[in-house]
Amino acid sequence: MAPRAFWTGHLRLSLVNIPVKLYPATTAERAIALHQIHEPSGQRIRYQKVAPGVGPVENEEITKGYEYEKGKYVLVDQKEIDELKLESKQTIELARFVDEDAIDTRYYETPYYLLPDGEMADEGYVILQKALKDTKKIGVGQFILRGHGNIVAVKPFGKGLMLEVLRHANEVRAAEPLFKEIPEVKVDKEALDLAKELIKRKTGKFEPEQFKDEYSEAVWELIHAKIEHRAPEIIETVPGSAKVINIMDALKKSVRQGKGGAPAKTAAKRGAASARSGNGKKTAKGAARRKSA
Repeated sequence: MAPRAFWTGHLRLSLVNIPVKLYPATTAERAIALHQIHEPSGQRIRYQKVAPGVGPVENEEITKGYEYEKGKYVLVDQKEIDELKLESKQTIELARFVDEDAIDTRYYETPYYLLPDGEMADEGYVILQKALKDTKKIGVGQFILRGHGNIVAVKPFGKGLMLEVLRHANEVRAAEPLFKEIPEVKVDKEALDLAKELIKRKTGKFEPEQFKDEYSEAVWELIHAKIEHRAPEIIETVPGSAKVINIMDALKKSVRQGKGGAPAKTAAKRGAASARSGNGKKTAKGAARRKSA
């Protein structure tokens, strides 16, 4: 089922207003929720909202407050916040345009799909999308989402637009104080060439579907094994060597392996095929269990 738009408003460029709606671009469906359980009774731990000297309180008795001195709060009701006359609550104002590579990747936080809202929005939306694509620019602006003021980047994505919520400047830590600890190392040219060769051999398209979440799969298997009162199927992996190795020897061996042996991807497929042929029923059962979950 297609997700529902959770925000509607306007995308504004100077005097041009385009009705738009916002959809999440990511999902948390694969997350495994583990709750806190009281082991002796098997009951789930619950939390109460308690005021010191008062005891448990009801939700309708709770409001928000800002601590301006230790133990002293100024109370702010949510209705008072909602009544503030802020245009950015329903408008994404594009204030500046920058090159595609001008925004430091550390600032990107959450992606959303931005779509036109109604037929009257279609023409302006398409014109803006094509203009950004042709000029290779990203629109930067501000708007309020879920009670927070946000910096956003609006950029072409496929045939539509993507909105990326950006972190504020005070939310990004400087790297220099940490990077100062990296020692100066005299780089061996041969080792550097071997590393470049290894990178070149493993260069290809980014295919996220090729990367499996082995941790989640192992946890799901453990959960189903406990439900079915059986021992979990163990996925055996070859542990990395703990001993210190010579970087030059390791690079040479890696490059030779790429020349003479099967590529890593092919070798992995062969290993998987071998595992299926030797344990096909168990693998099929495990896959079915994960799918049903």
